[in-house]
Amino acid sequence: MRSLQHEECFPDRVAEDDRFVEVVSWCRALVEKNAPARVDALEATASERADLLRSIDAEAEALTAVWLYSTWEQTDLDIETVRHRFGASVASLVHGIRKMDVISDMAAGVDRGNSDENLRKMLIAMIDDVRVVLARLACQVQRLRRCRELDRESQRMLGRETLEVFAPLANRLGIWQFKWELEDFAFRFIDPEAYKDLAGRLAERRVDRELYIQQYIDTLRAGLDKAGIEGEVAGRPKHLYSIYKKMRRKGLEFGDITDMRAVRILVRSVADCYAALGLVHTRWPHIPGEFDDYIATPKENGYRSIHTAVIGPEGKVVEVQIRTFDMHEENELGVAAHWRYKERSRHDQATDTKILWLRQLLEWKQEVGEGSEFFEQFRNDTAEERVYVFSPRGRVIDLPTGSTPIDFAYAIHTDVGNQCRGAKVNGRMVPLNYQLATGEQVEILTARNETPSRDWLNASLGYVKTQKARSRIQRWFKNEAFDQNAAAGRTALERELDRLGAQDTAFEKLSAAQGYR
Repeated sequence: MRSLQHEECFPDRVAEDDRFVEVVSWCRALVEKNAPARVDALEATASERADLLRSIDAEAEALTAVWLYSTWEQTDLDIETVRHRFGASVASLVHGIRKMDVISDMAAGVDRGNSDENLRKMLIAMIDDVRVVLARLACQVQRLRRCRELDRESQRMLGRETLEVFAPLANRLGIWQFKWELEDFAFRFIDPEAYKDLAGRLAERRVDRELYIQQYIDTLRAGLDKAGIEGEVAGRPKHLYSIYKKMRRKGLEFGDITDMRAVRILVRSVADCYAALGLVHTRWPHIPGEFDDYIATPKENGYRSIHTAVIGPEGKVVEVQIRTFDMHEENELGVAAHWRYKERSRHDQATDTKILWLRQLLEWKQEVGEGSEFFEQFRNDTAEERVYVFSPRGRVIDLPTGSTPIDFAYAIHTDVGNQCRGAKVNGRMVPLNYQLATGEQVEILTARNETPSRDWLNASLGYVKTQKARSRIQRWFKNEAFDQNAAAGRTALERELDRLGAQDTAFEKLSAAQGYR
């Protein structure tokens, strides 16, 4: 339900909603005319997708786009018709959502002959208007919710593409509200037995766990009130897939998971965050190694919060997250939170960072060329398992797990990578294929006359993880070797022409005739 305050902030929303009602009526009429048996399917699908976008406070254009995209799925709706009837902006949104279907094709290994071009267009659409991504994520959530009637293999494929691409994409763009649901639904369809087993185990102790958390919250609220810290405290749900991943990553059984109890504190200011942290650590002993300050050092996707774990009453571990209300909104909605403020012209650096990442993807696509190779890097770069390392000046560099000092060097600058001759991690020399870990400080040693080694491109030697580094190295060798390769080619051609008895050949005219410069 929209509040009065919300309508005062956005007075145009009421008029936008009236226009949206007209769009819905138009879509219903079109499907009723061309495919009357599909009207109910359109209603159910488009309404649910629109509701998902409303949950992240999308405006009428985005809602219009998902209704039109859903209409296109049910009947033959031409983009030109959309452009003529609803305008270029809405048509661009619908076209972009359709282009994102290339992800499903590539995840399934389907080649329709134009995958590379569609992938390029998809990335451009994502960069030009991030609402394309958010609308497509909403569509993916809806498909997962309604895929029970699909056959087992179709469910598994939908779950796989979700875990490999869509959930990590939601994570990379900071849209946690969609991320958790995407992951848990995908987990359910990929490994239904493990899902049911874990869900059953959680349900067995739910009443005791909820009672414990409520008592802990009551104690914490009393402490905050006494300290004069204004805020809210609530239990934080533990999502099935995150528990499953932790069990697999650490080789734990369900009974070994000690942090099933979690709470979140929301306060007004950054100063209050640290005051609340002091209260928590004073009242209950904290667990060494279980503290992260993402306010002082935000994650690459803009996530900000303080995480800690303490030994609570009865010796049970409790996870505590502390953040401001603004941070919470940004963390939950990611780039979608930008919608709430764009009409007030608020500068949003976190959103700019996410859009910059999308632009980097397009740049890498242009360098790599081959769609399948880029798609592997796309999945790799959206992977949730990442490392955060520091430059000597304190700059945080976000890299995929398994990255090396060479990857770090090229993330800093192409020249740093090309002139890399060695690396130090936490002050000690390491080999260039050393795998970096979160929290390490990396220093790259360079020399003006150093050049990349061809060994760096040998996958079996493990020097390079990221496509950005690999493409920069390949480009260096391509540029460096051009003159040498051209001379060798001319010699080989002269030898062959001499063997054939062709004399006084005009090479420039011959190359021009063959379409070369």
